Amino acid sequence: MTDHDYAKAARMAEEEMRAVFPATPLMRNDHLSEQFEADIWLKREDLSPVRSYKLRGAFNAMRKVIAAKPDQRMFVCASAGNHAQGVAFMCRHFGVSGVIFMPVTTPQQKIQKTRMFGGDTVEVRLVGDYFDKTLVAAQQFCAEQGAHFLSPFDDEDVIEGQASVAVEIETQLGHAPDRIILPVGGGGLSAGVRSYFQDACDYTFVEPSGAPSLARALDVGAPVDVSPINSFVDGAAVAKIGARTFARLKGVASQDVVHLPEDRICTTIIEMLNVEGIVLEPAGAMAIEALCDVADAIRGKTVVCVTSGGNFDFERLPEVKERAQRYLGVKKYFILRMPQRPGALKEFLNILGPEDDIARFEYLKKSARNFGSVLIGIETRAPENFVTLLAQLDEAGFSYTDITNNETLAQFVI
Repeated sequence: MTDHDYAKAARMAEEEMRAVFPATPLMRNDHLSEQFEADIWLKREDLSPVRSYKLRGAFNAMRKVIAAKPDQRMFVCASAGNHAQGVAFMCRHFGVSGVIFMPVTTPQQKIQKTRMFGGDTVEVRLVGDYFDKTLVAAQQFCAEQGAHFLSPFDDEDVIEGQASVAVEIETQLGHAPDRIILPVGGGGLSAGVRSYFQDACDYTFVEPSGAPSLARALDVGAPVDVSPINSFVDGAAVAKIGARTFARLKGVASQDVVHLPEDRICTTIIEMLNVEGIVLEPAGAMAIEALCDVADAIRGKTVVCVTSGGNFDFERLPEVKERAQRYLGVKKYFILRMPQRPGALKEFLNILGPEDDIARFEYLKKSARNFGSVLIGIETRAPENFVTLLAQLDEAGFSYTDITNNETLAQFVI
């Protein structure tokens, strides 16, 4: 398919979608535009009917299968999140049956939303503790039942459906942006958008540090499994980029791929919630956070960040806030050896500055007759406050160990 033919197909897919759901907004963000001295726009895929772009690919793939095989009335997918909800929504729209396989460990909120979108047309099956087993079960079911397996990203029709994001951006902006910033997981969205815009703009592709599937594929020239991965950014934590998506991304320059630490992404989730009232899931916040990495290159330019999803479970908010504070250096944890003598605790408390606050204080054990071990968490307003605090602890003779970045200990005590 030529570039012209692909663009025409993507426009047709976008046009067909308008009978099902409206275009998502492209909104200029004054806060970010002022901060980066650029014209920053957010493509709000978090405002789609299922709060992510995934229903685009599901719609396009399903409409094509149904058109080619009218007797195909059962679709199957394996997903723990946005793809499941997109498929469920479209099963209900097309009036076909859907069987959605999800890991047993999937949060109830996601299971309930999938059932809500699918209604009576969808059956949810919980199989396996990990996604790999879920996927095997789904594919085995397809082989036995003659159902159509709908890949979350590695499918040409899915990729074409995701390209409708680019069609809308061009229509809403009136032209291609100078740069577009895209989150990357399996590569469906980024492959579709890049295939549509081609060389009309610059690109920044953003991956979580714990799942660098595109970067590793670019290094070796082919998709490669990067397991084990960090699943915190669940909308983009993919161990192996798709073969079809990589075929469309293999010409990407490695310097155009940005990796973001999971804790750093949390700072944007919190900022966008507090400053703009925008609820983003971790994958949905990546494009905005990556602005910091290209700040010099975008000054004075028109930039579009795709906020790919807003399916955020607010039960995760305390963890997200915790990760953000630790990344910003305004919260630390220590194991403190506290002398077991009258006045020792008061002496310690007097060392704390006016902006320091104790977030956790717990005796762990008595390590010796004259000392006790204390787990203490301290929040402050500026990271430099810890320099003063630790200097005063040293001067007072307190013995302590900073365990803030010790992931092994953090899993047990933080």
